Amino acid sequence: MKKYHTQKSPFIVPTTDGKLIEEHFGKASDGNNDISIAHMIAPPHWSEPFQTPEFDEYTYIIKGKKQFIIEDEVVILEAGQSIKIEKNTRVQYSNPFDEVCEYIAICTPAFDFEKVHREEA
Repeated sequence: MKKYHTQKSPFIVPTTDGKLIEEHFGKASDGNNDISIAHMIAPPHWSEPFQTPEFDEYTYIIKGKKQFIIEDEVVILEAGQSIKIEKNTRVQYSNPFDEVCEYIAICTPAFDFEKVHREEA
């Protein structure tokens, strides 16, 4: 039995906001509840509602910039930078800039729509 698993066809999360989400490992792709790893591409001027997830979220920026509003603080990361946002923290993710933002998101435990707690827009 192999002691590794390569992911050649990640689960493409359906979206309506132009954002590409390719989950390589996690609940939707391989049933893993412990961790999710996703490749994301957020178009210019994209944003999500505020949320208070029940999981830690790590973000590594590959290209472009991404804005985070964490509680009441605005944080902007650029390519090569990363952040960990602890669970039960109110946060808003966005790309208010004129260029695409490409990044990797890792959630522990895995991302779960039932545990993200997005606010009404």
